Amino acid sequence: MRLGLIEGDGIGPEVVRATRVVVDEALAAAGAPAVEWVELPMGHRAIEEFGAALPEHTLRGLEELDAWILGPHDNASYPAEHRGAVAPGGAIRKQFGLFANIRPARAFPGVRSAAPDIDLVIVRENSEGFYADRNMFAGSGEFQPTRDMAMAVGVVTRRACELIAHEAFRVASARRKRVTIVHKANVLPMTMGLFRDVCHEVARAYPGVEVDDEHVDAAAAHLVRAAGDFDVLVTENLFGDILSDLAGELSGSLGMAASLNCSATRAMAQAVHGAAPTLAGHNRANPVALQLSAAMLLRWLGTRDADGAVSDAADRIERAVAATFAAGIATADLGGQASTAEFTEQVCARVHRR
Repeated sequence: MRLGLIEGDGIGPEVVRATRVVVDEALAAAGAPAVEWVELPMGHRAIEEFGAALPEHTLRGLEELDAWILGPHDNASYPAEHRGAVAPGGAIRKQFGLFANIRPARAFPGVRSAAPDIDLVIVRENSEGFYADRNMFAGSGEFQPTRDMAMAVGVVTRRACELIAHEAFRVASARRKRVTIVHKANVLPMTMGLFRDVCHEVARAYPGVEVDDEHVDAAAAHLVRAAGDFDVLVTENLFGDILSDLAGELSGSLGMAASLNCSATRAMAQAVHGAAPTLAGHNRANPVALQLSAAMLLRWLGTRDADGAVSDAADRIERAVAATFAAGIATADLGGQASTAEFTEQVCARVHRR
């Protein structure tokens, strides 16, 4: 199995290396073949060595792979000439049609949580909506007719709505069989109305899954009040980004917020959090978000290829992280004292346990 590895910026190299070690250990424990890692540059390192934040040979390298792990990037700190309208991660998602962004949020025993009963998945449409870097064939989707006026175009298409709705109902079918469609059709009746209505149309193909819908502001309040009520939420790009950050914090910390970007043929593990440059190099970053993202990537590959050993490796990572938390071991963002390396050593030891 060949997997891409992109370290990125800030804490990226630390959490990516910590994730690579855990993946290698879990696959070995499950009796699966070892990974052939394909390292590819992105970010500040790529600018220094190749003159581009996302070099062309990185994209060519990804074309030869079905799956990869992407570290966080800090494009806001790039030299001005390298701060394009599309960040490197967004460019990769667009290049490979990764239309679904799957973001689970779950409370773990042993971790302080504002919502101890939270166990949900946000399925976020990843290719259009109100994020300007993704909704145009060329250009950003933002316009500034005058210095004192700025405009943005939100794009919603039936095809994208159908794709993400099917993804959400497939996820729910393997969980507690409930989907909540999150929208704002009361004030955006055409765009959000189309999103809501197409999701309801797709729901007819999944009669065993319960479906309802909520306005995004009501859903945010509902998350704070009773996060345990939700199973799977499906929503557009911007709303999904905001709600998944909220859900991550409710579960304990954004340092645990995992995600998978995928299409039917390719997948990319990427933590929800950013590059946290002030923590870089201090061995203090929480590696859990990317480790759990890698588990999602392995599960995607195991399901696609009907490979029980790879799926077992994914289960081992999730169980090992949970067991490490249950043992009272955590990084500083969760109130613990473990370093990045110490936490990773504990997870590695536990992936070998049944």
